Amino acid sequence: MMDYSALDVPGPTITKLSQPFWDAVSEGQLLIQFCTSCSKGVFYPRPICPLCWADALEWHTASGKGKLTSFTKIWKPGHPGWLTVAPYLVGLVQLHEGPTMLSHILQEGQIPNVGDPVIFKPTRIGKLTLPFFATVPTGEI
Repeated sequence: MMDYSALDVPGPTITKLSQPFWDAVSEGQLLIQFCTSCSKGVFYPRPICPLCWADALEWHTASGKGKLTSFTKIWKPGHPGWLTVAPYLVGLVQLHEGPTMLSHILQEGQIPNVGDPVIFKPTRIGKLTLPFFATVPTGEI
């Protein structure tokens, strides 16, 4: 597997609202918001539910399981810090809890297919830990 730990890339903009998400990722957990009014999972962090407009979002641990709904191979990164690991995959992951996340997809074996199961794999990038996902063989998720 590719070693991302030595990369020098810009990190996320962490706000008061997104702090619980990034703290959890750095501890190896995936947190997403759930609406106590409509019972739906929400991602990205926000102050109100985008589905029912309630001010009723709470943080809960997500399973980290999902499926790949789309992906692309990045040959020319937007930041030079990613050049040493290019080409790499970026994809949309529909979490088991409902929301979709954009993430790096760690390629373990051959190139994945849309619909393949993926699992949360927090990955050290320099001083940061980012929420990557990895493909897994069917039947193991």
